[in-house]
Amino acid sequence: MPAAIERPRRKDQGRVAPHAGLGNPAGFGKALPLRESETGMDRVRSQRERAQMGSANRLKLGLFGANCSSGRAVTMVPERWSGNWRDCLALAKMADEAGIEFMLPIGRWKGYGGATDYQGETLETVTWAAGLLAGTKRLVVFGTVHAPLIAPLIAAKEFVTADHIGEGRFGLNLVCGWNEGEFEMFGANLRDHETRYDYAQEWLDVVKRAWSAREDSESDFDFTGRYFTLRQVRAKPKPYGGSRPLIMNAGASPTGQAFAIRNCDALFSHISYGMSLDETALYVTRLRDMAQQQGRDIDIYTVGVVTCRPSAKEAEDYWRHAIVDHADWGAVDNILAMRDITPENHSPDEFRRLRNHQANGMGGLPMVGDPDMVTAQLARLADAGLTGIAVSFVNYLDELPYFCAEVLPRLARLGLRDPQ
Repeated sequence: MPAAIERPRRKDQGRVAPHAGLGNPAGFGKALPLRESETGMDRVRSQRERAQMGSANRLKLGLFGANCSSGRAVTMVPERWSGNWRDCLALAKMADEAGIEFMLPIGRWKGYGGATDYQGETLETVTWAAGLLAGTKRLVVFGTVHAPLIAPLIAAKEFVTADHIGEGRFGLNLVCGWNEGEFEMFGANLRDHETRYDYAQEWLDVVKRAWSAREDSESDFDFTGRYFTLRQVRAKPKPYGGSRPLIMNAGASPTGQAFAIRNCDALFSHISYGMSLDETALYVTRLRDMAQQQGRDIDIYTVGVVTCRPSAKEAEDYWRHAIVDHADWGAVDNILAMRDITPENHSPDEFRRLRNHQANGMGGLPMVGDPDMVTAQLARLADAGLTGIAVSFVNYLDELPYFCAEVLPRLARLGLRDPQ
């Protein structure tokens, strides 16, 4: 077992209950003080509290992709994730009890084919979030929304509804889209890359304006832009608690990152396998410096795929069984072809690498090993300055209990999480 790394624990480290002032029957973490609300609401939530997801943990943890059949593992093993409502709700309650901060869905409208029709059955993300918020107490649940596929005022109302159901625990993951086949289903145009973000900017401006205007008839507003011309807009109620939902984006291009820094509280970014701690830290620092130059503060998250077993050999054996020997290679090749990655335009070694990378959780950072090894990888991400990570499993319900029992206490001993 690697030597423990001692880090000083902050006095306020731990989970912050979002129901402060309404009682905290679970006794979970330190409640924020109740502040008087000018709108008459029982609880005022600060924007910083929203960004922290009600948690003072140094490394925040989430679950990614559970609203889709197979989750993020492109595998044919029979125990692969169902994505059905019953399992999603059970997972959310399990995560809530364990102190996991958030659940992040995938905005998917059309499966990728293959033997399993990978991600062919998916639950729409905002209604999914509303249901999970109603069944949990502390968990932040995101909706992943394609801006070009829904009118901004309808979206703003849906977000507010979910936010009230969860008493301030709804988050928005805004995406611009890339899958032309999905856009064709809706009769929508997939704009060129730069224009997608121009459209998303105007769309989000409308949503934020609807959220922020006063709740009286004199607060009606007009909006005139390149894509939207709106008259006498009235939007009530406003988001819960006097602040807006947490907003994140996963822009990877310079344009996408600039959009996230300009508009969002959090940026999801893929950390490449093999990047050193120093390289990752420099990358995170560069993004934060870009935000500070614009007078903004942004949290940086990444995504990972966990295979954790009592021994490294057990973990590696299962990973090979599920992700290599029983990968849905037909679905993998369909996904790669959609991104113009084929044997014809890549060398054999590079195409093989990309295929394996795609089968392993759609490109997430692989974390394969025993609890000490997985903990060490997570600690390195925290040391590099990342705020948190959203992870997936082959079967979330089967594997999360072991992760929580073995990895979370190790993270707590390193000062990265509050002991449960």
